[in-house]
Amino acid sequence: MLNFIVCDDEKKYRIFVTDIIHKYMMKNQFDYQIHMFEDYNKAFMEMIESKIPFKIYILDIETPTRSGLDVARIIRNKDVASVLIFLTGHQELSHIVIKNEFLFLSFINKFDDCENRLMGAIDKSLQVLRAKKVIRFKDCGIIYTISLEDILYITKDSVERKSVIKTDYSEFKLNKTLGEIKDMLNEDFIQTHRACLVNKKRIVSYNKAKRVVMFDTGEKIDLVSTRFEGELI
Repeated sequence: MLNFIVCDDEKKYRIFVTDIIHKYMMKNQFDYQIHMFEDYNKAFMEMIESKIPFKIYILDIETPTRSGLDVARIIRNKDVASVLIFLTGHQELSHIVIKNEFLFLSFINKFDDCENRLMGAIDKSLQVLRAKKVIRFKDCGIIYTISLEDILYITKDSVERKSVIKTDYSEFKLNKTLGEIKDMLNEDFIQTHRACLVNKKRIVSYNKAKRVVMFDTGEKIDLVSTRFEGELI
């Protein structure tokens, strides 16, 4: 899922940005969500800390309580992968943004062809995110995109007869066999059981006596069989 995180203290621009996002995304089948903020408040800071994937920040540089430049520094200290787009009426601040090397994607003046430039920036954002190692699948007409780095493990739901992809932030069920999903993955994934694939880069320990795998989130699974244990060890 794409997550657009928008902050602007003026309601008309929040509505404007929302309309542009919907207008652009109508041409795509990607699942997305818009998170709207009127200030860099506690809720916004919690969004920075959250594990949700594929973040595209559209930031106002000046709000009543905080500078968007300060917030961009906080984001980059914690996250170098998300996309940063600055949307502001203060064109004179562009040199400060460039000087600080925020690894931003675009600096857009609200009063200079804003709609077309924002459309172009969103298009570039999707190109950046497509370049990441991801798994994509379609369900009920929606295309889901999941970063391989975010996947802990994949199991089989014997009741619903679906495969379940477990990530940091959610679970995804799809009508594919584990074999079909395995073909979509890279060498970071190994099979530990006939009904389980794990991301070995997310494993922190394996208890051989109990056959329990623990991931870096603290979550544990015991889907390990003698047939596949050798590769895990």
